[in-house]
Amino acid sequence: MAKIIIFGAGDIARLAHYYFTHDSAHEVVAFTVDKQYRQADTFLDLPLLDFENVVHTYPPDSYQMFIALSYNKMNKSRAAKYYAAKALGYTLASYVSSRCSYLTDHPVGDNCFILEDNTIQPFVQIGNDVTLWSGNHIGHDSIIEDHVFIASQIVVSGHVHIHPYCFIGVNATLRNSITIAPETLIGAGAVIMKDTVAKGVYLPQRSGLFDKKSDEIEI
Repeated sequence: MAKIIIFGAGDIARLAHYYFTHDSAHEVVAFTVDKQYRQADTFLDLPLLDFENVVHTYPPDSYQMFIALSYNKMNKSRAAKYYAAKALGYTLASYVSSRCSYLTDHPVGDNCFILEDNTIQPFVQIGNDVTLWSGNHIGHDSIIEDHVFIASQIVVSGHVHIHPYCFIGVNATLRNSITIAPETLIGAGAVIMKDTVAKGVYLPQRSGLFDKKSDEIEI
């Protein structure tokens, strides 16, 4: 059983603790954050240490780490801590839910967080530091590069290439054989039918308020 330290002390760290504890061969032994953000000595009844000093208590030759951060700044905040932990010598653990249908023969990268009810079809390649929240479909032969966050209930069709530092919001749909350029932001419910441009923001039309009340509509 590998022992791990989780970087973070927020909701994602709390969820990571739950998933690693209940559904993996890892034991979470502590949490760590940057010194300027540490406001307590414990989190979830485990030690909470300054990241600047964590190697002295939990050396990288005996412990692994998981970076439990969100998609802030197009995943660059998480990526920065990913590289900082690796520079300290830590192996970065990944979590793949036992309730995920992981059908590709390609191994997942490090510091990935793949939750329940994802379907990952044959020949898919997943890089490092990728988050797949619950309930996504990743079609055959697709490639997800490093530092990507894919929210929930998203359809990625076959042969899609997602470049680094992308964010894809809930219920988005990506047609087959397209390229999602680096740092693309795809909003919730968007339908992407062709290649995106680097740093492009793609938002769907939003629902508007109809001029009648619900009890005036016959359904």
